[in-house]
Amino acid sequence: MTAVAPLALPAAFQPSNVDYLAILPLLIVFGVALVGVLVEAFAPRERRHAIQVGLAVVGLLGAAAAIIPAAGHQGVTMGLADGSTNRQMFALAVDGPALFMQGTILLMGVLGVLTMAERFGGTGPDAFTPSGASTPGSANETAAARAGALTSEVFPLTMFAIFGMMLFPTTNDLIGMFVALEVLSLPLYILSGLARRRRLLSQEASLKYFLLGAFSSAFFLFGTALLYGYAGSVYFGDLSKAIASGPLAMNGLLVPGAFLVFVGLLFKVGAVPFHAWTPDVYQGAPTPVTGFMAACTKAAAFGAILRLAYVGLDTGRWEWTNALVLVALLTMVVGAVLSVTQTDLKRLLAYSSIAHAGFILVGVLAFDRKAVGAVLFYIVAYGFSTIAAFAIVSLVRQNGAEATHLSQWAGLGKRYPVVAGAFAFLMLAFAGIPLTSGFVSKFAVFSAAVGTGGATGTVMAVVGVVCSAITVFVYARVIVLMFFSDAPDDAVEVVTPSVSTTFSIAIGTLVTLALGVLPSALLDLADRASQFVR
Repeated sequence: MTAVAPLALPAAFQPSNVDYLAILPLLIVFGVALVGVLVEAFAPRERRHAIQVGLAVVGLLGAAAAIIPAAGHQGVTMGLADGSTNRQMFALAVDGPALFMQGTILLMGVLGVLTMAERFGGTGPDAFTPSGASTPGSANETAAARAGALTSEVFPLTMFAIFGMMLFPTTNDLIGMFVALEVLSLPLYILSGLARRRRLLSQEASLKYFLLGAFSSAFFLFGTALLYGYAGSVYFGDLSKAIASGPLAMNGLLVPGAFLVFVGLLFKVGAVPFHAWTPDVYQGAPTPVTGFMAACTKAAAFGAILRLAYVGLDTGRWEWTNALVLVALLTMVVGAVLSVTQTDLKRLLAYSSIAHAGFILVGVLAFDRKAVGAVLFYIVAYGFSTIAAFAIVSLVRQNGAEATHLSQWAGLGKRYPVVAGAFAFLMLAFAGIPLTSGFVSKFAVFSAAVGTGGATGTVMAVVGVVCSAITVFVYARVIVLMFFSDAPDDAVEVVTPSVSTTFSIAIGTLVTLALGVLPSALLDLADRASQFVR
């Protein structure tokens, strides 16, 4: 086998080659997260919420604006020279897909932060407990609430998670990808257990997410070790070259290593059979955190999957594609079928998220530049719709608690037609009805699969269409329940949101409509941003 020689450290110290303008968005988000930690330590308690929200939103918008100059500095950066061959190893690849994903995550992150900031007239964020370390219902928790304690640390935690999400699709090696995976995951484990209501369910969700996430990280590291043994390097360019020149006899390292690394990534998108955490965590986590995770984590993870599949393992895709095709088929079928049986709205949206992960995988496995653009478009369309949908769920209350059982939504459209109408429109988008972003995104990935995926792509597209038809029943059932059923005597109410939540719902809904009516601008942008650098 002709493998790449292992990287040798230079005899003398050499500074890393860093293009700071290319990584400016990352630096801004990371800097804002650090400042947020200092705010928690030194700012007066009564001012922390306003400072943290303002700091996070300004930082995210500033980082999004920094994407524009970074686009003029595309390429690989943060290089380290090999002491024996003087070849350069680059840890980050700042290219079209990376910048597109970073911009998407930042803009969706703004909406996520605004929904987390909702107070409904209280002193702190309504969705989060005033004392995360206290036992649910304990005297300590009650005392913390009376003292006006806040959980404003959720905002720097969110910023650290967003930093990891932005780094995830940008990394050019397996070790950097693992670091990004942990940076984005650890804050989410904490945020999932900070729900103000249903605390035991929230803490259970956090524990399940952490334990299963630890298992998936172990799989990722084990796969990394096998791929390093195969190629002698963890850098994607070296890995691709080693696969192109390596004999089939070494596939005993390549195939298991590739599959185990994909397991770690597929876990983050909730693909079957690595989806067991998804419904429980979506149901137990604070609803704004659920929307943020469903949109931004999926975007980051699919960005990483695209880079690994199209840059690192592209020359050996015939060895591992069949396994991922099976995963995509199972994900679509399981997500669609089990969503029919759900009676809790957050669990229904969780299985809907699983089905959508399968639809996106169909585009990933088409292995074409057009398919990459379709996947990028799908992630934007799904993300904005999801954040708006979960924001609406957080508004529907009964006796002060969120009303997530489907029976509680009966007759909602007759009493609150605007809120129910917006939610119904988002349900139609998830179903892929024309004039919504969901229709355009599904059409884009399925057409790419049929056009370049051969017989396998056609089969996946047909299964995707059938599963989409199944989910139409699920979403239509919710709409019928809201508008054509009578409300129970103890009907729920929709609390009046603040400007921040109203803005998030409005933007998410308008983007869903705009991408369904006039999708060409974003489709063209996604197509132009679909070229990877190596």
